Amino acid sequence: MTFSDHHDADKPEEVMWEGRFITAKRRGRWEYVGRARGIHAAVILAIDTAGNDGEHVILVDQYRVPLGSRCIELPAGLVGDHDDCAGEDAAVAAARELEEETGYRAGRMDTIGEFHSSPGMVSESFTLFRAHDLEKVGNGGGVDHEDIVVHRVPLSGIGQAIDGWRTQGYAIDVKMLTLLGARLLG
Repeated sequence: MTFSDHHDADKPEEVMWEGRFITAKRRGRWEYVGRARGIHAAVILAIDTAGNDGEHVILVDQYRVPLGSRCIELPAGLVGDHDDCAGEDAAVAAARELEEETGYRAGRMDTIGEFHSSPGMVSESFTLFRAHDLEKVGNGGGVDHEDIVVHRVPLSGIGQAIDGWRTQGYAIDVKMLTLLGARLLG
């Protein structure tokens, strides 16, 4: 089956509304949103192995207006979202965002691949990176009043931590499933 064999695939794409960061579109019967101006995201899976206390994942939480609550997430950011970053490499953006949000600098970043988080309603994709050889160089917290809280959580207790946050009313980003995979299949 080819792309053109799908209903509505050959219909023209209409822009219904466009803002600074997102665009609402329609193609046939489908309505969806995407990032404006070709912006995409970089998401970072950062595992801290420093010290003698085992592996820890570096997570962030921040208030998300669409959810009406704080959300537990992997560190992430937009690639090329400012005029001075046009054409920015996703790995460069990932390294910058990791340090801005968490205060950790990666000695090495590996590209895991491109993923789509909600393909039925959002055309946005993100590139997932794995950060290695972490070094704590600052406090994190983000920029421009992002109010990001950094969490260093033992990988062995990630399920309990997520359950605890959920009980406290936090939203949990779907990308957290990368940390629960083995637990869910067991």
